[in-house]
Amino acid sequence: QVQLVESGGGLVQPGGSLRLSCTASGIIFSIYVMGWYRQAPGKQRELVASITSGATTNYADSVKGRFTISRDNAKNTVYLQMSSLKPEDTAVYYCNAWAGETMDFWGKGTHITVSS
Repeated sequence: QVQLVESGGGLVQPGGSLRLSCTASGIIFSIYVMGWYRQAPGKQRELVASITSGATTNYADSVKGRFTISRDNAKNTVYLQMSSLKPEDTAVYYCNAWAGETMDFWGKGTHITVSS
């Protein structure tokens, strides 16, 4: 059974930092492209950042220079370090593992609220 478990969400003030973690089980983690997506109220889910098995990263323009994605294959974990957080970063953040059309898994999400 595949599980992706996110942690690290919460309430943070504008300008603050948070680190999200997503630990996977039931998959060969090292072969998967791992991604972080987010969905704000009333908006579509969007890609925030992704990292390939070879550690190539990709970021949404809105988070470039502020967020960093990384992975630890030994721990089956992907991280999202977020800094200079803005109110518009408020959303539910989801972890995704993708290795093909039938190998596409999601976590349940973790809430982040950026507010003073």
